[in-house]
Amino acid sequence: MNDRAPAVPVLTIDGPGGAGKGTISGLVAERLGWHLLDSGALYRLTAQAAVKHNVAVDDEAGLARLAEQLDVAFPVEDGQPRTLLEGEDVGQVIRTEQAGERASQVAALPAVRQALLQRQRDFCQTPGLVADGRDMGTVVFPDAPLKIFLTASADERARRRHLQLQEAGVNASLSSLLKEIQARDARDTQRSVAPLKPADDAITLDTTRLSIPEVVDRLTELLAQRGLVSGV
Repeated sequence: MNDRAPAVPVLTIDGPGGAGKGTISGLVAERLGWHLLDSGALYRLTAQAAVKHNVAVDDEAGLARLAEQLDVAFPVEDGQPRTLLEGEDVGQVIRTEQAGERASQVAALPAVRQALLQRQRDFCQTPGLVADGRDMGTVVFPDAPLKIFLTASADERARRRHLQLQEAGVNASLSSLLKEIQARDARDTQRSVAPLKPADDAITLDTTRLSIPEVVDRLTELLAQRGLVSGV
C-alpha cells in the first residue's frame, strides 16, 4: 500500500493551539465511532520522556531515538481515556503549559518528526480516523479525502485557555497566555520542517464565534457531503 494514501476514510483537523482541535476531534470521532489520533500528545510524550531520561530539549539525535522507542498506550478505563508513558499515567502532566512549550520545541526538530511519522500513520484503521495536529493534512495524511484547518483569533484562544485553567483551579495571567500562544504560533509557522499552514485543499473554519456543537455538526455535514459517512 502507498504509505501516503490511507486505505480508510481520514478526516484531518489541523490548526494552532487553542483553536479547539482536541475537543472537536474527540467529539467527531466519538459520534462516528472512528479512531482518534492526537498527534500533539505524541510530541508531548516525547518531551516528557526526555525529562524522565535527562535528554536535553536540543539533543535532536537523542530525542529522535526516544521517539522511535516511545513506550506509550492510550487505554480507556471506566469510559475515560488515559495516557501512559512507560506504564505511568502522565495525562495531567503533559497538558501543562510548560509541557506544551517543551513539546513545541521538540516538534520543530526534523529527526523527531520523521521518527514519529510512521507511528502516526499506523493509527489509520477501519472504520475511519480523525487525525488532530498541525501537519496532518500537509505531511502525515496528504491524501486524506477531507482536510480541515481549524483556527480562531489569538485573543479568543488565550481566553479559552484562561477559562480552562480557571476551571481546573490553576491561576494564570491572560496576558502571559496570549504571549505564549503568539510565540508558539510563530515557532510553529516558521519552522523549516512541516510548518503550520493549511493544506492547499483544506477547508478553513474559524471557530472564534462558533460553539463546539456547531463545529461538530459542520464537520459531520462535510463528511456526509463527500460520501465518507452516512446516517449521521
